[in-house]
Amino acid sequence: MFVLKQLRRKKRINQTDLANAIGVSLRTIQLYEKKNANIPIKNLTKIAEYFEVTIAELYSQEVNEEEVVYGSKFQNSTYLIKPIGTKKNIISIPLVTSENYSQYCREFQNEDFLSKLPVISFMIKDAVQGNLMAFEIVGSSMENDRIDGILNGSIVLGKEVPLENLTLNEKYKNSKAVIIYGESILCKELVRHDEKNETITCHSLNTSPEYADFEIPLNQIKQFFKVIKKQMD
Repeated sequence: MFVLKQLRRKKRINQTDLANAIGVSLRTIQLYEKKNANIPIKNLTKIAEYFEVTIAELYSQEVNEEEVVYGSKFQNSTYLIKPIGTKKNIISIPLVTSENYSQYCREFQNEDFLSKLPVISFMIKDAVQGNLMAFEIVGSSMENDRIDGILNGSIVLGKEVPLENLTLNEKYKNSKAVIIYGESILCKELVRHDEKNETITCHSLNTSPEYADFEIPLNQIKQFFKVIKKQMD
């Protein structure tokens, strides 16, 4: 992030000082100060706290340094798309952390709440149309030994799928998804849609017995996001 260098200069500290403050190496800070750096959420949080700003303010200052394209609206808030080359874009998206799970389930349509969420960036090949949101994943139910696993603490980028679309076709079968269900936020693989009983079957990638498949009724789902990208911590 180019803005880190500006913040350091204002605070009159060098890269080593910042590295020591957040507990990383000098080389890591040098990488973080490059444009379009991919910074894990836990270190991004430490940086924001050190400079006494929010994560959203960090990204706000960053994108204002360069030309930015404003993308589609998500729940009355906008996400930002910054082209960085042919079929490469940096997209800045509201992030639901584990601390915000319960409140998001209650207030996912509250414009004021959504505007105060932290922001995280993903690199994507093409601009994505539709409603987008990032989620911190909690728990080990989607962990496995394959590349498609989603580790505890990962951040995923989801594109919202209208609930009626789940009942109209099979293209979302075997998709990894974030499901806003009652007062819970689940990350699962969708393996079956039962049209007669109006349920979907959720599958975990972790093969441990405690992560058995289970069904949930469609009429209790508030939102369904197909996972289109993930970041590991």
